[in-house]
Formats: sequence, structure tokens, C-alpha cells
Amino acid sequence: MDENTRKTLSGITFPADADGRHSSLAAGREMFAAALAAVSPQAAEAARAERNWRGGYMPHVRRAVELGLADPASASAIAQAGLAALHANFEYLHGGEALPLQAAMARPGGIAFETVTIAGRGEQKPELAVPYRGERLAGDALRRQLAAWATAGVVEPSFAAAVGEVIARPDWLDLSDWHVAVMGAGAELGPLPTLVNWRANLAVIDLPGTPAWGRIIATARAGNGRVLLPMHEPLSPDDPTLAFKAGADLLHETVEIRDWLAALPGPLVVGSYAYLDGEAHVRVSLAMDAIVASLLERRPEAVPAWLLSPTDVFAVPAEDAEASMEAWRSRGAIRLLQTPLRLLSGNRYFVPNIERLVDCGGVQAGIVDALVAQQGANYALAKRLQAWRAAVAHTAGRRVSANVAPATRTRSVVKNKALAAAYGGANHFGVEVFEPDTANALMAALLVYDLRQGGSTPAHPARLFMDNAVHGGLWRIPYLPRSALPFAAVLGLF
Repeated sequence: MDENTRKTLSGITFPADADGRHSSLAAGREMFAAALAAVSPQAAEAARAERNWRGGYMPHVRRAVELGLADPASASAIAQAGLAALHANFEYLHGGEALPLQAAMARPGGIAFETVTIAGRGEQKPELAVPYRGERLAGDALRRQLAAWATAGVVEPSFAAAVGEVIARPDWLDLSDWHVAVMGAGAELGPLPTLVNWRANLAVIDLPGTPAWGRIIATARAGNGRVLLPMHEPLSPDDPTLAFKAGADLLHETVEIRDWLAALPGPLVVGSYAYLDGEAHVRVSLAMDAIVASLLERRPEAVPAWLLSPTDVFAVPAEDAEASMEAWRSRGAIRLLQTPLRLLSGNRYFVPNIERLVDCGGVQAGIVDALVAQQGANYALAKRLQAWRAAVAHTAGRRVSANVAPATRTRSVVKNKALAAAYGGANHFGVEVFEPDTANALMAALLVYDLRQGGSTPAHPARLFMDNAVHGGLWRIPYLPRSALPFAAVLGLF
């Protein structure tokens, strides 16, 4: 690596190719090829032969899921190979030295963070109350809404049952016995706004100097829990400069953050919620993964937690697959318009969502490919590496909280005009899009269920993502989601 490159790059970086270029698309192609090679040299070669990865990555992402369905060993092999390739090939540049990420994580950090603890001033009793369409649903009202979502196919029945158990056990909500690391504390779908009112001990990480710190600190003070902030200098929790000095950089202080979290007492949740645009999303997701992997080695009681995107590829329960196929068959007269559109578009529009059942470790399942072009190849890799880590941890016998969260109107989505319009018209195709505060409360309740109940221990890792999913209806609609997206966008404009 030349000196100019060293000056412009630091922290976690994409591997350089033979010409010294750090291409996110070339690296993504190679990471998927390495994963596929664990079970199919032919599939790996097909991925490497894909010249236009930006436009052609989707079939290979799907293949990486399909090839892992037949047996748990194949799913684990794909996940392990993909993660190994990421950690061996991505570099960590620090102090002028470049190391493979896995080697950098084997070292201690160069500094030790100070910790500022904000004790919440609230005395409210922990309560599960979900904001939804102008109301706050709790108790029986929330149970009725959960049942309505399950009946409409918006959530899996297992999700309604899991949150129902949390409603029935309000004592579960007191998380004073847990430390919860929230990497990406400012994320709209992260659990901070809810858990801060459930007496949790929250170790929060976000980029120093971001406007989110003012909101995070105000939320911490109003809650009834304890919020721990990493600092480069000791400060009082009431210091007026706290919001300007708090934080740690996941990309550039990865090892130091790992060391800070490793020193936390008691049972530990390691939650990965940070989001960045474009290629940076891969790097920050890999940073969080490096921290998770290291902590799982050091802390036998640690529980990794993720919120998986519904716009990904998943094996889905046979009941959902059959409902989707029946919806396709029973479209009625509208098919007379859709069929020529599909043919004229080269099979781009109104494509069936699921065409057949497949074997998933001895049970029948469907495959939903909900990838959308607007999110891109980097987003697909970032979310896939999370699913890979969840599968590897599950195979190793670890408790895992890895749940499919709903499509949500977060800032990162609505700033994309095409996606914002599509979300606006999604209801015309049987998909419910959630508001951030609704999704936040529901997914926090599901995390509590995973911690208190121990989480599910399915024989096949793919079942991790089937159970308790909040897919918004994407698993049951008749159309491949991206094949209906342009029409949802048009409808969303009105």
C-alpha cells in the first residue's frame, strides 16, 4: 500500500485489488464467492464471473441462502467461510500499520476509555406500551392488535405469542440485571429509547460529535436506567460539554471499544444497530461483527443481538409460502393486465414471490427474495454478514437474538425518494410499513423475550429468522417485492 493511500484511509478498510484499488463491489463479490465455495465451487465461480456486481449481485445472495437450506452443516459452512473471508481480507489501519482485521482484534487497544454514567431520574415502573396510530397500546389492547397483525399475515404467529408472554410477565421488563451494549445508539430502530425506561444498564456507542448525543443524553436523564458513555477524558455526568465529547468511533477505535465492553460486569447483551450509507455500512457492520466475535470468545454469557432487514433473502414457513402462492393463483382479472406487463418487461414486473416449496433441514419452506435495488449490493453484504454471525453463534450453542424487524419509515429510508414513495403505496399490495416508535417498542419487547425465555434453539439456523419475524406481510404477498415496487411507488404519490 503506498503512502498516499495510508494517509487517506484509516480504520477498517476494504481489501485492495491487484491494482491497489479499494473497490467495495469487487470485495463484495469475492466475499460471497468465498462463502459459496464452502459448498459449491460452481456457484462460487459463477459469482466471481459476475462482471456487473452492482446490478447482478441478487441471484448470488439468494444462492448463498438456498445452498444452506438442505442441512444445518451447509448453512454453517457458508456462514463460517463468508465471515472468515471478511475478517482475513479486510484491513485495520491504525498508527500507520495495516493488519488483517482478525490480527488487529487479537491485540489489546492502544487507549482505555473513561466511563461517564448517567443515572436516570425517572422512577416509573417498567411498562410495555406500544405507540400505534395515535394510541398507546398495552395489556389487552396490545394483545388484540398482535392478534390482528397475525391474522392479517403482518407478523408471524410466534411473534404475537412471544410478545404476549412479555405482556403476561411484566417483571421481565426490569432489566437491571443486564448490561446492554448498544452499538449505534442513535439508530432509530435501536432499543435505547425503550430500554432506558426498563431499568437497563446501557453501554451506548455512537460517533463522537454527532447531533444524536444531545438526544441520547436527554433520553438517559429522563429514564429510569443507567447509561454508560465512553469518553476520552473524565467528565462529570452533568458537564455541559458532555454531548460534544461523548462517544467512540466503531470504524477507528474498534479494538478499544471491544476492550471497554469486555470489562462490563454481569450478563451482557451485545447489540449491533449502527447504520451508515453505502460502502461505509459494510465497514461499520464488520466493525460491530469483530467486536461481537471477540466478546463471544471472552464472555460465555454474552448474547449477540441484531435486527435483520425484511428486505433480504429468507427461508420462510410453509404456511407463508402456501399463502403467497395461493394469493398469486387467485389474483383474478388483474392478471390479464399483469401478464403482458411481465412479458414486455422481460420478467421484471409482477413476478411470483414464491413458486415452490423447498426442503429446509427436513421441513418444508419457501424462499422469499425481498432484495431491492435501491438498497444495493453493499447493504446486502452488510445484512448478510449479520445473518452469518447469528448462524455461526447458534451452531456453537450460543443464545442468539436475531429477529426480522418490519419495514419502517426511518430517516435513512425516507430520504430515498423512490423507497419513500414505495413505502407510501405498500399497503395496496398487502404490506404494512411501521413507524419507528412502534417498531422500536415491539422489537425491544422481543429482545426481552429472547433474554428471559432463552430464545429458540431450532435445529436449522434458518429457523432463527423464521421464528418471531415481523415481516410486514412481505412473506405472504403474491409478488416478488421488487417486481411490484415501481407500482407501489406510483400509488404512494397519491
